[in-house]
Amino acid sequence: MKTNPAVILGAGAWGTAIAVILARSDRPVTLCVRRAAQLRLFRERRENPTYLRDVAFPPGLEISDDWDAAVSGASIIVMAIPSSFARGAIAAVAGAIRPDSIVVSATKGIEEGTLLTMTAMLATQLAPGVRLAALSGPGFAAEVAVGKPAALVAASEAEETAREVQEIFSHGALRVYRSTDVRGVELAGAVKNVIAIATGIGDGLGLGASARAAVITRGVAELTRLATALGARPETIAGLAGLGDLVLTCTGDLSRNRALGVRLGRGEKLSEALRHGEGKPIAEGFANARSIVELARRSHVEMPIVEGVYRALYEAEPPRDIVEGLLSRELKAEF
Repeated sequence: MKTNPAVILGAGAWGTAIAVILARSDRPVTLCVRRAAQLRLFRERRENPTYLRDVAFPPGLEISDDWDAAVSGASIIVMAIPSSFARGAIAAVAGAIRPDSIVVSATKGIEEGTLLTMTAMLATQLAPGVRLAALSGPGFAAEVAVGKPAALVAASEAEETAREVQEIFSHGALRVYRSTDVRGVELAGAVKNVIAIATGIGDGLGLGASARAAVITRGVAELTRLATALGARPETIAGLAGLGDLVLTCTGDLSRNRALGVRLGRGEKLSEALRHGEGKPIAEGFANARSIVELARRSHVEMPIVEGVYRALYEAEPPRDIVEGLLSRELKAEF
């Protein structure tokens, strides 16, 4: 199996980390970039100085800007592209992807407009025979890339595919579990980004650790309500893709979503807070907040924390007003 070539579409932090991990397992790997300048830089430096500085590329890792040629020779294709750009990028190479390939989404997000998960979007673009999977869970690219221990989840509706993806990505200190609850895994990966912005807002306001714990826990409740309403399994939300990733993203200093919330809580204007992301990984929770609010409203699911983040991002409601609104909600039973 390890002789099967892999291609990673997207050279951000997570795409680069995945490429490095797979290349260390002696698999032929190509990391696809978009710009000629990026191609030259990566080949000269043998690292990604923009998103993952000081992580050396293994000798066998190839860099290419010819996406069609790369995917046409690959058995395993990993999509690591921000959700806002994923459809366009895949549509451009869909005709070159072999029908016997496995396409793995490593993107955590819900597509705006269609409100599709990433694998559901991929299913609309790729040939029927292509096997689809999602890779998610608590893992910061900077830590995984240098070999620090982490545990992720490989999910596919087909148990055999989930097992194969699990085996492909399990290497060294990276342990991968498997699941057939693709919807639960993908919804969890998207919602946790928005909840992380909420915890960051609380941290930026100086509300303390007790408030952070409350937001995380009630965030799990909101995620569970939405996911189960859409057919996901509750145990998925209690696992690595749900609770695990939520805790990491809400508390970790490397979390770009939490960092965005912290800046908002400290009083920065949204335009200023977003500028901190230039040259850094995108905070997916910014785009996802709008999609998840729309999905929750369409599903008649109450998500007050997510709604609060949405208002902070898109309606310029002051963060402290959002907190006061949450605290003044009608008292109710926890479950």
